[in-house]
Parts: sequence; C-alpha cells; structure tokens
Amino acid sequence: MSPSRVLLDTDPGIDDALAILLALAAPELDLAALTVTGGNCPLTDGLRNGLNVLALAGATHIPVAAGVALPLIRPPITAPETHGDRGLGYAILPASPVLPVAEHGVDLLIREIMAAPGDVTLVAIGPLTNVAMAIRKEPRITEAVRELIIMGGALLAEGNVTELAEFNFYVDPHAAHIVLHSGMPIILLPWDITQHIRLTQADVDRLLQVGGAIPQFIADATRFYIDFHLRHFGWAGCSINDPAALALAFQPDLARLQPIYVDVEITSPLTLGKSVADFQGKTGKPANVRAVVEFDQERFMALFLERMEALTHTAAQRILAEE
Repeated sequence: MSPSRVLLDTDPGIDDALAILLALAAPELDLAALTVTGGNCPLTDGLRNGLNVLALAGATHIPVAAGVALPLIRPPITAPETHGDRGLGYAILPASPVLPVAEHGVDLLIREIMAAPGDVTLVAIGPLTNVAMAIRKEPRITEAVRELIIMGGALLAEGNVTELAEFNFYVDPHAAHIVLHSGMPIILLPWDITQHIRLTQADVDRLLQVGGAIPQFIADATRFYIDFHLRHFGWAGCSINDPAALALAFQPDLARLQPIYVDVEITSPLTLGKSVADFQGKTGKPANVRAVVEFDQERFMALFLERMEALTHTAAQRILAEE
C-alpha cells in the first residue's frame, strides 16, 4: 500500500517540530511540503525552524513555503513564553543548506490538493490563516481535500491562552470560523484531549540513551517547554499537541470521534476565539466536524517514542548518503 500524501500547515514551535519529525518517521506518510504561518513565533522564525528541523532529519528535499504572516483581521500574537524567543526553546540547530521555495504557501496548498482530488490529507497544527486563505482563493479545495485534521479549539475545557480560548483559534478566530464553516471533512483534535498527552523528562531521558542529534534536539527544545508547563499548569511534562494530530493521519484508531457542530466566537472581546460545541444538539445545526472525544494516550506515547528512536538511525543514514 502506497503512503498517504500529507501536507503539514504549521507555525513551527516546539511541538510542531515534533510533529514534523513524526511525519518523517512515519513510512505510512508521504510528506509533500510544509506551509508556514505566524503563530508560535513570527513567520520568519517559523520558516527557519521548519527548514532546520527537516535538515536535522536529512529531509531537505521537502519544500517549505512561506504562507500568510499575520492573522486575517486582528493583530499578531506569538508565544515566546511557551516556545522561546525563536520558537524552539533552548535548541539551536545548524542552518539548513536550502531556502524556502518561491511559491506562496497558500498557492502550494491549492496546487497540491487540486492536483490529486481525494488523495491529499491536510494537517493544520497552527492558526488556520493559510487554510482559510486557500479556501477563499480556491473554494473547490473544500471538496477536493481528502481530509483536514486540525489541532485547535477547547470544547469542554478551559482555554490555554485565555480562560476560554485555545491558542490556535485565539490567534486567528476569523480564519477558524471560515474553515469550520467551509464544508471540508474535518477531524478536530481539541485542547481538551491534547492537554493530557504529555511527554515527560523520563521519556526524554529514554531518547537520550539512543544518542544522536535528534534526541539531543528533543531534549534541548522540550526542556524549555517542560519548564513552562510546570510553571503555568503545575504539570510534570509537556503537552505534545501537534504530533498527536499528525498521528491521526496514519493511526486513526488512536481516537474515538463524535460528529458535532462547532462554531467559534469572532465578535466578543471577552470571549474571542472561544470554540463552542453543540454536544446537546440545541442549535439543530448539522455536524461540521468529527471531534476527538477519546484518545489512546498510552499507545500514542509508545508509538511516538519508538518512531523517534527509529528516526534517529534512519536520519543519520540519510545525512551520510547526502554527503
């Protein structure tokens, strides 16, 4: 069976970087490209981080395209307190030998999806600005995409950036609104679920036993992330939201899904970015997403660690072959 073609739309912070590595560690997937938007860090930092993480894993052949730098309407918001000043915590990676492609990220999304209708899965793990712009520019992608997997929203939990809003939806709620109402086949993995999917220092120590550049990168990046979670949430570990979303592209049975109508608040300053899920059917509106309501955290973490260990070896072989 041939690998599934996947596009990853991202704002490369720490857990985004782990999602990129997991995509490269999944033989079930063919990672076609990264498209980058502002979010965890500014667009220029995100582009650099995406390129450098790919180079770390010996995957410089995968194109990285700059998308939209700013939210559609509201001022930009970044998260240096969560991901560090440049997006990757304490990690410092060698500069990639390649540059971003000239094609705009929105155009790349459209081109890839329209070139193979029904075959391309789009995984969106940052603010949904690029995806919303692609829908506006070429509405046919809503029917041509195989599936859109989103990490975003907080349906039954408090937010992680305000009391009500999850970061990706809060950064660009207007884009989230466009995407949720687009008619795309959407799987939504909310903060309710991902806050419990945690990488611990013991997990990092296990990877360090393998040795090599990838475990060292994970240790350096997540040390900042783990410290943040301890200070702000009191957790002994960090939520790795984005790799969990990426995993659903090749291991969908990790999750139990529930069809549901979800909207996002775009007018109230007090509740901006709040995702509202109609679990009781009070609106009478048809479901527009399949929301993850249960997730096998234990099986996912075992999978993630095994794949990172394997990638450490295969990446070293790739880099030697390139040299």
